[in-house]
Amino acid sequence: MPSKSRGKHIFLDCTEFFPTSSFDGNDMLELMQRAVEKSNAKEVHAHVELFDGSTSPPGFAAVVLLDESHVSAHCYSDRGLLAIDAFTCGGTDPTSIVEELKQALYELSPTTVLMQHKSADRFLLPEV
Repeated sequence: MPSKSRGKHIFLDCTEFFPTSSFDGNDMLELMQRAVEKSNAKEVHAHVELFDGSTSPPGFAAVVLLDESHVSAHCYSDRGLLAIDAFTCGGTDPTSIVEELKQALYELSPTTVLMQHKSADRFLLPEV
């Protein structure tokens, strides 16, 4: 059955993400907030959790909640693994947010390898 969508979800999986030792989830949250600010999305809340390795692997989880969904990043810093996703609905396209983040990540860590960059339509609706 043909369908149309009301949203778009983009996700990235990176390896070899080893920025300077001073980079942490707070810095990632700032990058995400700047990327959102440059887009036509509207931030409604932001939060980061830093993991020191005592109960969870070292790294972070960061999220920027949008009025039309979210942008999130999860990192295993000791392994150089970073996953990012941007999901928007309505009139906002997450592409500019993701492209802004990719550029910043490559500048921070030129060794970064983009293993996966996928996009999926979300909130599928039947064509009428």
